[in-house]
Amino acid sequence: MKRIFKRKLYDRLLEWKRIQNGKTAILIEGARRVGKSTLVELFAQNEYDSYILIDFNEASEDVKSLFDNLMNMDYIFLQLQAIYNVVLKKRKSVIIFDEVQNCPLARQAIKYLVKDGRYDYIETGSLISIKKNTKNITLPSEEERVMLHPMDYEEFRWAMGDDTTIPLLRKFYEQGLPLDKAHREKMRDFRLYMLVGGMPQAVEAYIETNNFSMVDLAKRGIIRIYQDDFQKLDPTGRLETLFMEIPSQLSQTNTRYKPFTVLGDIDDDKLMELMNNLDDSKTVLFSYHSNDPNVGMSLTKNISKYKIFCADTGLFVTLAFWDKDYTENVIYQKLLNDKLSTNLGYVYENVIAQVLATSGNKLFYYTWQKDETHSYEIDFLLSRGAKLHPIEVKSSGYKTHKSLDVFCEKYSHIVDHRYLLYTKDLKRDGATMLVPVYLAMFL
Repeated sequence: MKRIFKRKLYDRLLEWKRIQNGKTAILIEGARRVGKSTLVELFAQNEYDSYILIDFNEASEDVKSLFDNLMNMDYIFLQLQAIYNVVLKKRKSVIIFDEVQNCPLARQAIKYLVKDGRYDYIETGSLISIKKNTKNITLPSEEERVMLHPMDYEEFRWAMGDDTTIPLLRKFYEQGLPLDKAHREKMRDFRLYMLVGGMPQAVEAYIETNNFSMVDLAKRGIIRIYQDDFQKLDPTGRLETLFMEIPSQLSQTNTRYKPFTVLGDIDDDKLMELMNNLDDSKTVLFSYHSNDPNVGMSLTKNISKYKIFCADTGLFVTLAFWDKDYTENVIYQKLLNDKLSTNLGYVYENVIAQVLATSGNKLFYYTWQKDETHSYEIDFLLSRGAKLHPIEVKSSGYKTHKSLDVFCEKYSHIVDHRYLLYTKDLKRDGATMLVPVYLAMFL
């Protein structure tokens, strides 16, 4: 039996239902296999007297054709009730348009369905075909859009049956207290999340089997679905290549993702289209270089200078070892116990990108020349009120944090707190707060 995991977006749906009371539909976007369909069906079961779920991946042409002509709403609703054998109740039922990108006219119809006012409407959509399939339709303004990310660390702990760790960690962080003897265990718990990730299928595989090889197989299955989607959008294979090369690009000491080293010669417009498609897929996170670190970083971001991270830390780890048919248990065990000799800085940087993004932060970084051959780099910049919080990420302990120091001296007028995220316990080093990576969600 499929496990149902608790997701934070459920409360957002409750808020929408209560406040809007049928005045808008809500569209849940997100990558494939992130748990959208499961979430909305659970919500429909719990919060309504009845519901109809139309899966447009499988819906018949008879169902799709109902949205060709909206002149007779009574007819449409009678047909849906007959086809799905469900009785709809005024203001007590919801109709779900699952994978709505596969029926653009159904999405266009939202405007008139909402105006009709009898029922609530929830839509889900994956990948960029949402955008591709809207060229000839009018998008409804009566539609709110929310994002379902892979499970964050707190949701992952919930899935492990642990409701107490995160509130306790918050208390330690807010009071600036080291965890002392508990630190090692909490670090190991977080590394487990880094390896398994937040895709429900992978989390379920871990809970059911306690076997990393089975978890890895689940993640590879998801990545192959993404590969197929990318191939459909770009049969040349370039879109897929951009995705698959993310770990390689991050593991190098580059200050940006270098698409030309990955793809070779490519037209700028075509590259921009591929990058937009990759971004729209929700399978990745873009972090843009801030040309002028300030509170309004979106205004000064460099759209041609960026880093790309995987939206899910578990998929990132599997991608990093993609050259094997499967990632062996021994590699996972070594990663879990922090015994793998390779430099894991890029793995930690990816998971921090995910933690910050799912907490609602836009991702920015900053580099500047140290000398002719070396650069300083701030891994992440957070905007907080009228101040900036620079962040440096280390995969182990720390010896120095020169980039942070120089940056904070250079931009002292706008820097408030400064953080070094690493694998050791919470402490302060002068003006720099040294924060274990499992507390990053509180920054």
